[in-house]
Amino acid sequence: MAVRWVTGFLDTPAASAAAAEAFWAAVTGSGWSARRGGGAFATLLPPGGDAFLRVQVVGDGPARCHLDLHTDAVAQVADLAESLGARRVHVEPDLVVCRSPAGLPFCVVRWQGERVRPAAVAWRGGQRSLVDQVCLDLPRAGFDAEAGFWAALTGWERRAVGLPEFDVLRRPQGQPLRLLLQRTGGESAGMHLDLACDDVAAEVARHVTLGASVVRRVPDDWTTLRDPAGREYCVTARSPD
Repeated sequence: MAVRWVTGFLDTPAASAAAAEAFWAAVTGSGWSARRGGGAFATLLPPGGDAFLRVQVVGDGPARCHLDLHTDAVAQVADLAESLGARRVHVEPDLVVCRSPAGLPFCVVRWQGERVRPAAVAWRGGQRSLVDQVCLDLPRAGFDAEAGFWAALTGWERRAVGLPEFDVLRRPQGQPLRLLLQRTGGESAGMHLDLACDDVAAEVARHVTLGASVVRRVPDDWTTLRDPAGREYCVTARSPD
């Protein structure tokens, strides 16, 4: 009943989808699969390894993210999620759409054999980068309950990371995305993508050239940006290896 692979989804309203999708393809150095679902879905194909980022055109805003958990036991993992406090939203063969106890959307889907984590991409400026993390932004009041839910659902070990506002779920070897858990002062939960890189300043400059805007900088650590659809994400100084 293990989670075999994790995919990050970029959900974007139709009005800004074309610009946002072109941006993320350029940021990650990815190609594209054929579109499916009447044009609503596509997969970002990395230069090497198995895909772990996808896009979806949605009818409402704002632009946001969600997770897909890939497993060879869809019904059983969905049952586990429900027993831990999740709510089922939609059910199809090999697909169950849920919301976590804090309201975060995620899907349980059939594993298709993905197993090779892509390597970081080297850019012209000399830096390397890779999307390698989904940050769950959780209100302090419900943080422990929601963190416990995701740890129990994935089976990943929860650990402190040295900063009081963060915990992390330690991913198994080969998984493309780890889960960072952030205590926030907000009232609702959300998700955002993080990139690891070995030169934050150079990587941020590349993103700005491609259409991102800087929200805030934490020197020598991370920079928060917005993509062309207004979706926030971070470029961090964690090693892309």
